[in-house]
Amino acid sequence: MNTVITKESAVLPLLLKQLRLNMMSRHWEEIADQAESDHWSYAKFLAKLADLEVCDKKQKRIQRYIHEAKLPTGKTLDTFNFKDAKSVNAARIRALAENSDWVHKASNLVIFGPSGVGKTHLACAITYKLIEQGIRALFTSTTHLVQKLQLAYQECRLPEMLAKLSRYPLLVLDDIGYVKKSEHETSVLFELIADRYESHSLIITSNQPFGDWDKIFPDGVTAVAAIDRLVHHSTIINITDESYRKRKSEKNSQIGD
Repeated sequence: MNTVITKESAVLPLLLKQLRLNMMSRHWEEIADQAESDHWSYAKFLAKLADLEVCDKKQKRIQRYIHEAKLPTGKTLDTFNFKDAKSVNAARIRALAENSDWVHKASNLVIFGPSGVGKTHLACAITYKLIEQGIRALFTSTTHLVQKLQLAYQECRLPEMLAKLSRYPLLVLDDIGYVKKSEHETSVLFELIADRYESHSLIITSNQPFGDWDKIFPDGVTAVAAIDRLVHHSTIINITDESYRKRKSEKNSQIGD
């Protein structure tokens, strides 16, 4: 390493620290030595330092997004058993996970299927890959979020809460079918769906097909309006396999016998 200390080399670490350019501050000396040894141009030297900083900030941002998304642990594409989920098109799932264009276009994804077939797993796995591409997301059970929205409505804070949720380009509503069929709960759920229509994306998992959504929304007009907004720009995945948990339970029973 070059040991010649100049005024600039003494001041530079302080300036980089003040600018919060931590990677540049940490590595500028070794990069400067390489630049001098390999006869880099000033532009190449600066570009190399800037690239280190950009990559570091991107990685930290992704880690922050993963933390705030509140995804259940372990639910990734690598851990999903596509072999047993015969009705799930693996290529289609990977395309949704690896290309974030549909989120930028404010399209939706709705995953139908009975309990235990991996709807939540797929929703989380897709979301995780999208976060790695820089998409900010939030995972929540629909029941929990609806309760928070209902409280916000009662306290005249619903617009404020919807605005906070709009900070997330992608919102994952898990198990929408478990929302109670009450006017207060489903009205705020509809407000959420309407607020995100053509502006932000939703991933929704449901054990009830659209034809049974009159069990979620107390009035058919609201159910139709909600479905209309969801399917206008949407990908629908219908999982028809037998419950994984049921198969595992039966297998364990046979082993016990």
